[in-house]
Amino acid sequence: MNAVDDSFVWQRCGARAALVTFSGDGAWDAAASGANRIHADPQTRVVDATPAFDKLLIEFADRDEYENHIAQAIESLHTRKPSALVAPRLHHIPVRYDGEDLAHVASHAGLPISEVIRLHQTPVYQVALLGFSPGFPYLEGLPPALHTPRRSTPRPRIPAGSVAIGGSHTGVYSLATAGGWNLIGTTAVRLFDLSRCDGPSGEAAAFLLKSGDHVKFFAE
Repeated sequence: MNAVDDSFVWQRCGARAALVTFSGDGAWDAAASGANRIHADPQTRVVDATPAFDKLLIEFADRDEYENHIAQAIESLHTRKPSALVAPRLHHIPVRYDGEDLAHVASHAGLPISEVIRLHQTPVYQVALLGFSPGFPYLEGLPPALHTPRRSTPRPRIPAGSVAIGGSHTGVYSLATAGGWNLIGTTAVRLFDLSRCDGPSGEAAAFLLKSGDHVKFFAE
């Protein structure tokens, strides 16, 4: 483990990557903005920098690239260059609160359904991680009153666009997959769409969200 300053530590992860762990109240924001800084600095020579919760995985093409450029990548985090900071994007996503498990979430919380709907729309969520399936966001910021354990028996198929709660997170199913989160609504917004790859942003355009983005839900 390599201590760089009081805000993060890093360690080698395999032959060509490093894993950075941030600390403090702003750890998740630091991981997301750190990825932006590294990508904005051409001297780092990274293949990718992927934030997830309070961590950042920095990947290089091979062992030699790691050895030659890891110091620059870490320095890019350490210096916190203002020119590389990118404000998080805010996405407004409409939801029809018609999910099969909405009544269960309300019962678990001891709240009326109308209050569950109101509380779910209140926060500005942060995308802490994309995972499980392409474009599926783990959104941080769910009010504690709505924290609901995952279903004991996952459903074999959940439609894309399903808005759900799993534990302390809410999210949107980006593809039709199996899943165990509690379904509270649906949205027509497509979080993963390969047809968008034809544009100037290439494959990245298929993903509506990225780590560090903000999301605000509103009722249709």
